[in-house]
Amino acid sequence: MSKLLVPYYEHPAEQPEAWDALIAAAPSLYGVVLNPASGAGPSPDAAFAAVAGRLRSAGVRVLGYVDTAYGDRPPQDVVREAARHRAWYGVHGLFLDQVATSAVQLPYYADLRAALAATYDTYVTLVLNHGAVPHPGYARIGDLLVTFEGPWSAYRPAGPTTPDTCHLIYGAPPDAVALAPVHCLVPGQLPHPWGTLPHRLEPVR
Repeated sequence: MSKLLVPYYEHPAEQPEAWDALIAAAPSLYGVVLNPASGAGPSPDAAFAAVAGRLRSAGVRVLGYVDTAYGDRPPQDVVREAARHRAWYGVHGLFLDQVATSAVQLPYYADLRAALAATYDTYVTLVLNHGAVPHPGYARIGDLLVTFEGPWSAYRPAGPTTPDTCHLIYGAPPDAVALAPVHCLVPGQLPHPWGTLPHRLEPVR
C-alpha cells in the first residue's frame, strides 16, 4: 500500500485545520516534513513544537527540513541544524533538500550520514530529495530517495521504482496517480506548491 510523504510548509497557527487533517491521516503517512523557517530557524517556535508533539503522539514520523545546497553547504552547519530540529521539535529524522545526484558528491553525503548517526542517540531516518534520479550509490546513504520533484505536466519519472523511491508532484489534478510507493500529489503551483495538502487530505471547510 502506498504512503504519503507530506512536505507541508505552512505555519500551524495560520492553518490549524490543515494540520488537524494531517494528524487525522496518520495511518496513511510515511512522514511529515517540518519546516519552520526554511529549516529549524534561529529559535524554537512553540506552535511547531506543539504540532510536532501531536504528530508523534499519532504515530507519524516527523522529519526536519535541512537544505544541503547540492553538497556545497558546510557539513557542520547541516549537523548543527539537525541538532536544533531534534532538540526543539523531537524529529525522528531529516528531509535533506537540494541533494546532489552525481557520484562526485557521494563522499560528502556518506560523511554527513556518519556525522548525523554520531550526533543522534537513536537511529535517524534520512530522506534525500534529489528531485531527479541519482547515482545508485545514494541508495546506501538514504532511507528514502526522492527521484522526481516537479509539476504533474512534466511527470515522466525515469529510473527504477523501488520501495525506497518517492515522487513529489505539484499541480496535480484530483484523479492523478503517482507511480512511486511513497509520494505526494498536491494541487498547488509554483512559487509555493507545498503550501497545499494532497487532495484527499484537504480539510472540509
